[in-house]
Formats: sequence, structure tokens, C-alpha cells
Amino acid sequence: MNETLPPCPQCSGAYTYEMGALLVCPECGHEWTAGAADPAAGDASAGERVVKDAVGNVLADGDTVTVVRTLKVKGSPSGIKAGTKVRNIRLVDGVDGHDIDCKVDGFGPMQLKSSVVKKA
Repeated sequence: MNETLPPCPQCSGAYTYEMGALLVCPECGHEWTAGAADPAAGDASAGERVVKDAVGNVLADGDTVTVVRTLKVKGSPSGIKAGTKVRNIRLVDGVDGHDIDCKVDGFGPMQLKSSVVKKA
């Protein structure tokens, strides 16, 4: 194991660790590849992908969003109601257009589409 891992490019945390091909910061939760370890390269890759909510606002990691319509959830009789706030989202390259990874109170971790949320 390599003992000289670079610090986190977001928060400069020294406790980074390897998880597969990614480097992870346990302090802020930031994940990056070893090739994009310098902050300039990380900003360039983040600038290429822009995720917008239902009304056109640009979303970022850590934002709070509100669900704009009631969503059916498999295995739940009620689903997620419109107006539910979801805090501390994380943008991911998900499956089937689900590009937000989050935890919804009462439902647990799940992925949402950015087209069904708006920035709070």
C-alpha cells in the first residue's frame, strides 16, 4: 500500500485512503481519481458536467433540494410526497438518468433524477 497519498483537493484533509481506483477523503466525502489529484484538474472535469434541477438551477454536491412531485417508491404504500426536503445531495453518474444520490427521511438511501427536484 502506498503510504504517500495526496491530500484532499477540496478540504486539504490528510487522511485520504484508496477505494478501488478512487481516492476518498473521510473528512468531507470527496472522491477523485489519482490522475486528477491536483485541484486544477479536478475543477476542469467538474466543469464539463453540469446538472440542473427542474427549473434550471445548477446543482452542486451538498445542496438541499425539494421534491416537486409525488414519487412512487417500490415497496412503500405512500411514496415520497411533493415538498419533501432532501439535504446534502451528491451528484453521481447514475443508471437511467438518476444523477442524485441522497438519503430521504423515512425512506433511506436512494437515487433521484434531477428533473423531479428543485433547489431549496
